[in-house]
Amino acid sequence: MSKLNELIKQYCPNGAEFIKLDDLLEYEQPTKYIVESTDYNNSFHTPVLTAGQSFILGYTDENDGIYHADKSNTVIIFDDFTTSSHWVDFSFKVKSSAMKILKPANERIAIFRYLFYAIQNIKYTPGSHARQWIATYSQFEVPVPPLPVQQEIVRILDTFTELTAELTAELTAELTARKLQYSYYRDKLLTFDDDVERKTLPEISINCDGKRRPVTSGKRIAGRYPYYGASGIVDYVDQYIYDGDYLLISEDGANLTARSTSIAFSIKGKNWVNNHAHVIKFKNIYTQKFVENYLESMDLTPYISGAAQPKLNQQNLNSIPIPFPSLEKQKEIVEKLDVFSEITSDLEKGLPKEIELRTKQYEYYRDKLLNFKRKDDA
Repeated sequence: MSKLNELIKQYCPNGAEFIKLDDLLEYEQPTKYIVESTDYNNSFHTPVLTAGQSFILGYTDENDGIYHADKSNTVIIFDDFTTSSHWVDFSFKVKSSAMKILKPANERIAIFRYLFYAIQNIKYTPGSHARQWIATYSQFEVPVPPLPVQQEIVRILDTFTELTAELTAELTAELTARKLQYSYYRDKLLTFDDDVERKTLPEISINCDGKRRPVTSGKRIAGRYPYYGASGIVDYVDQYIYDGDYLLISEDGANLTARSTSIAFSIKGKNWVNNHAHVIKFKNIYTQKFVENYLESMDLTPYISGAAQPKLNQQNLNSIPIPFPSLEKQKEIVEKLDVFSEITSDLEKGLPKEIELRTKQYEYYRDKLLNFKRKDDA
């Protein structure tokens, strides 16, 4: 920061000029770059962009109407409704016309990358669902110090951005490796020889589906009791129909085959369950957790019916043969998996927290770096 302070002292000790974005940036409507087909595939080469949080929606094989950008010909895509923005240095197509493609108007006055950071630093939230760039956003003024000062600010923020990206990648890779390690360990613990007895759910548990039912949205009142569906908590309501320890098993939904979230998960206490999850009661919590882990580890495809809407009905669920070692062995397996799961869970919770911390730190320094006195007021 000492070099930046020296540059400020040398080039703009009395503050910076403030200039409207409209005088610093040109915009292009993206109409001719809109993708025709939403048949995206990761094997295709051209990304389809949105200026919102998702950014890259997918990849297309369309060859016409591509915006050709690269490291020497960069653009900013600006969401005309939410005002979010992204730096783009690769060729692309767009999802819709609800954005502007921003380009530098005069880099002898303002470095384009500096303007990207200045835009991100504007504190503005749209009050209505209306296009923002022409009438509102382009009229905002940003500080424009001399070029050497801009260059140093860009260097500092680029370095910070790169370090944050590297840290995030490292943490994500560690989490992925830990999850793979956990899956391997779980599968190994839950693989049994043929001499281990197999039992079905009706032999070791009680099906409590009879009480479950949906709460219609019109009658749903916010409360403190979890309202569960096929993949977890859907909402919180002011009533409950179950009280105690239960194992919920997804009955229907795409996640039965996608397995992006758990299809078997334990719940406890007062709660409400809709008709998209089976509700199973066990006499012993270790047996419940053992069955939960086993169902999570196994391939349920032979027991799932339907293609467009996969379903694990009660009859098929009840036919699944589940290895049933001694209660002592079940407890041993559950306790080992709980320890491993807790380590993975802590890392999973820590990752977004670390990213959030880094983001706040970055935003703090960006605010500091772009906080210039207006030259006229100096």
